[in-house]
This record gives sequence, C-alpha cells and structure tokens, in this order.
Amino acid sequence: MTTPSATKRVLVKSYGCQMNVYDAERMTDILDGQGYQATDNIDNADLIILNTCHIREKAADKVYSELGRLRELKAERKNAGQDFKIVVAGCVAQAEGKQILRREPAVDLVIGPQSYQNLPELLARKSRSRHVDTEFPVDDKFKSLPSPSNERAKARGVSAFVTIQEGCDKFCTFCVVPYTRGSEYSRPVADVLAEVKRLTDVGIREVTLLGQNVNAYHGLDESGHSASLGELLKRVSEISGIARIRYTTSHPLEMDENLAFAHRDIPEVMPYLHLPVQSGSDKILGLMNRRHTMHDYLDSIAMMRRHRNDIVFSSDFIVGFPGETDEDFQATLTLIEEVGFASAYSFKYSVRPGTPAAEMDDQIPEDVKDRRLQILQALIAKQQRRHQDSMVGKTLDILVERKGRYPGQMAGKSPHLLAVAFDAPSDYIGRVVQVRITDSVTNSLVGTLV
Repeated sequence: MTTPSATKRVLVKSYGCQMNVYDAERMTDILDGQGYQATDNIDNADLIILNTCHIREKAADKVYSELGRLRELKAERKNAGQDFKIVVAGCVAQAEGKQILRREPAVDLVIGPQSYQNLPELLARKSRSRHVDTEFPVDDKFKSLPSPSNERAKARGVSAFVTIQEGCDKFCTFCVVPYTRGSEYSRPVADVLAEVKRLTDVGIREVTLLGQNVNAYHGLDESGHSASLGELLKRVSEISGIARIRYTTSHPLEMDENLAFAHRDIPEVMPYLHLPVQSGSDKILGLMNRRHTMHDYLDSIAMMRRHRNDIVFSSDFIVGFPGETDEDFQATLTLIEEVGFASAYSFKYSVRPGTPAAEMDDQIPEDVKDRRLQILQALIAKQQRRHQDSMVGKTLDILVERKGRYPGQMAGKSPHLLAVAFDAPSDYIGRVVQVRITDSVTNSLVGTLV
C-alpha cells in the first residue's frame, strides 16, 4: 500500500457515452482547482469517481460490481489510517440516488449529471454524513465549470468533445435519459464558441459537438436568435485552427435541410452521420414512441446523400423489444441492407425500471434476443468490412492524432472515422496529411504517407 501524500489524487472512471467522457474531464478540471491531481492508478487515488451510465442493465450492474471491489479497498485504506472517498456520479446516480447509499455503505457521495459543479462544496463538507445531490438546478451548470488548464487540455490530444445540448424531450418508451438528464437544454452560441476557441488556442484541431439530441440544438445567438445546429456548425468552422467538426447523437425527427447544406458547404464538417433508428419496423417504432417511420428515416438518408454523396452512416439498433416478431426483426435487417451502414451499435433490449416499455406485455425471451443480435451483428460486421475494404487504393485526408503501435508509426482518423496507421515523423501530430491506403486489417486501415 502506498504511503499518504500531501497531494490529493482523483481517478474518474467513466462508463457509457461520449458525453460522460466530457463530463469526466470537466469533473477533473473542477477538482484541479481544489488541489486534486488526476491519476490513472487506483492504488494512489484518494478519491475515485464512478461516472455512470444507465442506458442498459449491464452498465448499471458493472457499477455495483465495481463498488463491491472499492468497498474492500476502502476497508484496507481505513485500516492503514488513510482517507479514501468514493463518489458515484452520472445517470445511475441520478436514477437510483439514495438506493445506492442503501446498497453500498462505502459510498460517500451520490451526485447527478446536472449537479457535478457542486463537487468541491460537497467534498469540503465538515459533516461526515453521506449525501445525495440529484436536483435539476435552475442555473446553467456550464457557467459554473472552470476551463481546463492549458497543460491538461494539451495532454488530452488534438481532438476534443464539447457538449452543446443536454437532455431529451422525446420520451422513447425504453429510455431513461429524460429522467436522468432532464429536459432539452441548448447552450448559448457564444458559450460554445468561447469553449472551442479556448481549445484551439492549445492545439485542438477537431471538435465533436455532443448532445443527447444534438440536432435539436437551438441555442440563442448574440442577437437573441435561436440558432440551428447547421448555423452553429458554420460559426464553429470559422474559428482559426479548426480542421474538423463532428457531432453526435442525432435524432431522425430533427433532421432538416439546413444540416444537409452544412455538410455540403462546410469543408470542416466531416461526411459521417450517426443517426440512430433502433428498429426497421414501423410497428416497433410506434411502440418505442420514436415518432418517426421508416419512410421518414429513409427520406433523411436520401436527403443527406443528395447533398453530400460521400457521406456514410452509423446507427443504433435494439433487438428483442417487447412485441418484436420475426417479421419485425426481418424488417430491421431489410433496412440495414438498404442503407448500408459503415458501423453500428447494437444491443438486446434491456428492461429499465420506471420506463413504459418495462411494463409492456410480450417481453421477448433472452435466447431469442441472443439469436437475433448475432444475426444483426454479423450483417453489420459484413457491411463495416465492405466499407473499410473499399478505402484500399484511395488517398484520404488523415488527422494525425498520436504515435502508432510500432516505432516510426503514426495513427489518425479518416473523414469517415476510420483508424489509419502509417509511417510519419512524430511532429506531424495535429496536421492533416494525405495517406494512400494500402491495406485493410481488423478494425483499421494501413497506408503510406503521400
């Protein structure tokens, strides 16, 4: 066991989506001002924060499993006379609150995703009582968050996440997000631009704009006008130093032609769109309360391709939703064949307590879910490999992000978010270079610098 140090250290362990990665970084930034140094080593951490995801049952189970291990570590630290705090943050914290304290007595603090700006105050409390903070604050939490130090921002690489929209008003019957993240909120345009400008000042070249429904963005600009995502993309592209812009996750209901124009007219906006559909059956989409049909979804795909013919798509799929028949599942496979996805995330339906789908009849047996998931994932893998193999022989613009696996090798991403490895000098990090693709290997490409 390590000996106590004058410097306090914090380890933030994140589960789930990119927004949780962004939140984890911001929590680290907040605690940096309170004398906490970030660490990746649990053995020298004085504080560990589990930044949790509640979308699927297994994600929540992982948290409780991790807490069981941390309970033992905390007991060891206590026997050695050392202080060790455990915080549960994020969406499981928001959804289960006091239940976490009841189930796991080693937890000191439970804090929701809308309240983590209160971390310093809560950790500094003189009282030894355990605490839950899962209120939805009236004030904009983003205004309370400090910027990362230049050193910390540089250390995170040449790509960064920026949350521009939070919450959801769609209320899909399977989803807990409206209950854990609250109603839709869009940050003002000026605040987003200021954050991106701070990032580019320390060498960030690519930003990914984040939101639960990012294309529902409607933040106010300087004149009080409600700006669309397409308009925001234009403003971000004008910031000196920005080479690439991505955004995720979009909802089919919020697709409009202004977004298609942004892909057509703004070179910095990458030709890649993550557009979750969940099912190819109109009946299941209705039960999910998705509020779009397959016709709507395919119209959106066609619109985007009409304006940007090299755009590729990824999506989310849920198999085994209550009431899903073999015919409904086949409709999903037919959709996948018709669109041709570059990648996708696919999951078995997971009952989330408190959601309408949890109370539905016709829950699907696990063995049926397993079989359907294997079939769907095999089809997606086939399409993904076909897309990846089609890059061989082409010359692609690659943003160099880091050193590769082998000496002299560098690694980066293509416009379509494919990982590419090639030989190049290490001082190329942050540059966009042309690479001729020579080989397609498992989950990545290999090329030669032009």
